[in-house]
Amino acid sequence: MTVEKKLIENRRFWGYGAAISVLPYLLIKIAWTFGFFLPSEQMGDPSWRTANAVTMVLAAVGILLALTFCMKWGERVPAWLIVLPVWVGTGLLIPMLLLAPILGPAAMMRDQQVGAANVWIYEQFFVMISLVGVGICLPFALVGYAKRRWPEAFDNRIDIDLLPGNSQKLTITLARLVSAGCILLGSIKLFWGVGGTIGINPAMLDNRDLWWHLLSLNTSVWAFAGAWCLFTLTTRRGLKKFFPPMGVAWISSGMLFSYNLFDRLSSTRPDAQTALEHPLANVLTSELSSILGVTMGIVIMMVLHDRRRAMSIRG
Repeated sequence: MTVEKKLIENRRFWGYGAAISVLPYLLIKIAWTFGFFLPSEQMGDPSWRTANAVTMVLAAVGILLALTFCMKWGERVPAWLIVLPVWVGTGLLIPMLLLAPILGPAAMMRDQQVGAANVWIYEQFFVMISLVGVGICLPFALVGYAKRRWPEAFDNRIDIDLLPGNSQKLTITLARLVSAGCILLGSIKLFWGVGGTIGINPAMLDNRDLWWHLLSLNTSVWAFAGAWCLFTLTTRRGLKKFFPPMGVAWISSGMLFSYNLFDRLSSTRPDAQTALEHPLANVLTSELSSILGVTMGIVIMMVLHDRRRAMSIRG
C-alpha cells in the first residue's frame, strides 16, 4: 500500500485524534469565558472574557474541521468553508508546534513573573497538550482529506503540461514581487531576532526576551522558505516534486497572515504589552506580513487552478 493510500485510509484516526486533542483547550476556554479557574484577576475583565469566547469558538471550529476531514459528508462541504480556516489554522499551529518545546516553558516562566496563579501551570500544561496534539494530528487528517478531494495538489510532477490560457506568466510576476517582499521582511526579522536594535524603541530594549527573539526568528525562517518555495512553484524549476514546495508555501502564507492577525487581537487586551518596535517599523512589518501572506495564498490558488485544468484533460 502506498503512503498516499495509507493517508487517505487513516484520516479517520488522525481526525478523531485531532478532535480529542482540542477538547482540553475547549474546556479551559469555556471555564475562562464564564469566569472559572482564572489564572489572574485581569482575566475577569470583559475584554479578556470576549477574547476567550472567541478562542472557544475557534476551538469548536477546529473540532468540526477535524470531523469534516475524517467523515464522508466532509467531502461535500463547500471548499471555501474548508480552505480559509485550514489556511489560518495551519499557519498558526505548525510553526508553533516546532517551537513548542522552547516556547512552552518560556511562556510559563513569563506568566509566573507577572503573578499568574498556580493553577495556570496546570492549565498551561493542558493547553500545550492540545496545541501539540492538534498540530500533529490535524495536518495528517488534512492531507488524507485533501489527497482525496484535491489530487492536483499532490501530483508529484511539478512540471506538468499546462493548458493554453494558463496564468503562469502572471503568477511568476506576482511570485517575484512576493519573494522580494519576503526576503525584505525575513531580513528585518532576522536582524531583530539575533539582537539588532535599529527599528526597536530604545525605551523597550530591555523588554526583549526569549519569546520575542524566537518569534522574530520564526517569522524570518518562514518568510525565506515561502519566498523560495513560491518562486519554485511558479517557475517550476529547482525541484521535481510539487507537493513539498506547495506545502511549505501554504504554511508560510498562512503564518505570515495569521500571526499578524493574532498579534492584533492580543493587542486589544488591557494588559497587552506595548510593541517593542518603533511604531512606524511595527506598522510597516505587520502590514507587509499580512499583504505578503494573502498574496502568496492567492498565487498558490492560481497555480492549483491551472494544474486542476490540466489534470482534468489529462485524466
